[in-house]
Amino acid sequence: MSGGTEGVLSPHMTVFTRQTEGLTGPTHLGLALGIHHTRDFAVAEIGTLAMVQVVAKGVQAAIATAHLTPENVHFVQVKCPLITASHQRQGDEIVTQDSYKSMAYSRGASALGVAVALGEVTLTDLTDDDICRNYALYSSVASTSAGVELQNCEILVLGNAPNSHSDYVIGHSVMTHALDVAAVERAMASAGCADDRDRIVNV
Repeated sequence: MSGGTEGVLSPHMTVFTRQTEGLTGPTHLGLALGIHHTRDFAVAEIGTLAMVQVVAKGVQAAIATAHLTPENVHFVQVKCPLITASHQRQGDEIVTQDSYKSMAYSRGASALGVAVALGEVTLTDLTDDDICRNYALYSSVASTSAGVELQNCEILVLGNAPNSHSDYVIGHSVMTHALDVAAVERAMASAGCADDRDRIVNV
């Protein structure tokens, strides 16, 4: 994971690995991660409710592989596609012909997919018009990034599972602006590190 999206990432690049076999010893509440790759999206689905639904199912699948529960999920990273001229066909009904704007729609739909998967937003309360317009609807744990290198969504879920062997735990908070130091403090407290900064390995 590299520092290419809004928020805070320090160190600038962090590598996560997962071991699922050959683990021994007692388990405890600790960091667990789940991954899922969705199917490829048709260009007309990008930035729409169809994308929200597929991402929501993908997040739920990733949560299941990590043996997490929604309330113990603290971060969901989604890499999602965008609309390019080469992918468009005549007659396609798409949210925008502007590739740059399509990045926002794809990221917005992906983030709302995370929100639906975690019960932060109800799918029946959503319409296509809400995507990138209704900012009262959002996920408190989603981080989304769009790129030309894929046609599906790659989902990484991080949380604390009761059967973990990891020495790490994770917490989170929501930044309300780019210099929201208080949110960083809340995230540290959420991970149990408010009074012991030496335990922090990544923000």
